[in-house]
Amino acid sequence: MEGLKHWLFDHHWTQSLLLLTDVGLVLALTYIVLLVIAERRTLWMVRGFIFLMLAAAVSQRLQLTLLSFVLNNLVIGSAVAMAVILQSEVRRFLEQLGRGEVLSLMRPSQQTTLTSDSAIDEIVDAIRDLSQSRTGALLILETTNTPIDERDFSVPGVRLNAEVSREIIQTLFQTSTLLHDGAVLIRGSKIVAAGIILPISDRDASRQLGTRHRAAMGITERVDRCLCIVVSEETGSISLAEKGILNRPLTSSKLRELLETRLMFAIDREVVTPGLSRFFQRSRKKSLGVLSRLLHFSVTRKKT
Repeated sequence: MEGLKHWLFDHHWTQSLLLLTDVGLVLALTYIVLLVIAERRTLWMVRGFIFLMLAAAVSQRLQLTLLSFVLNNLVIGSAVAMAVILQSEVRRFLEQLGRGEVLSLMRPSQQTTLTSDSAIDEIVDAIRDLSQSRTGALLILETTNTPIDERDFSVPGVRLNAEVSREIIQTLFQTSTLLHDGAVLIRGSKIVAAGIILPISDRDASRQLGTRHRAAMGITERVDRCLCIVVSEETGSISLAEKGILNRPLTSSKLRELLETRLMFAIDREVVTPGLSRFFQRSRKKSLGVLSRLLHFSVTRKKT
């Protein structure tokens, strides 16, 4: 009889430990997904997907056959849709996972300074002058704290790491310089690189669009966390590319308005990392406390 009690207790303790491990792994996976996404609009979609999965698990547990069938199919359909919508995030997640960088997935990405108002002023002033002189230009602006992977470029270009200024931008695109044919990458308030060669979009476009416009469409199709500003060499018209779509022609004031809107939205991205870190730290401490009490209770029972 005593042996049966010990077996039941050990079995119950094992089940409790497995449940804690299961919950911990699900929370860790959720944490990684939220770190990879980390955007307010997308987070609501991810939360809805997590809710669907929880509802499917509960319905299956309660043996609600029809409801479980419907929810499971909704989960599968939603997973496919999210994989299409979040192509770049899913690709980055799978690449890190394939390289064995599991621990790096658990670490928050380093925060960088997004484009400030003064940097936007310098960029818009430079674009206005380039437009008036009909000097072709192509600028890439990162809109998130996650840097663009250089492998998304055909040629990475020349590293500069200079402060954003109207004079430097204008000088880089003068036809007498060696870097004028490529794109300039701006990260925060820094000109990171120049002379970058971008992939060309395969999408059918107007014959009025030149190589710079197609390159802007190509990189924003491949990377959705950036904007591209294009100045036409033939007409001096200003265009803004986002997610493969060109907004043209623009005035300098309209360009400033769009940049402020897009970059202020980027600043408004939900910072999930600090809150999640504190939540998981508290959860880890509580889990360790519960586990230590269970172990202590188990040892005490065995001694008695």
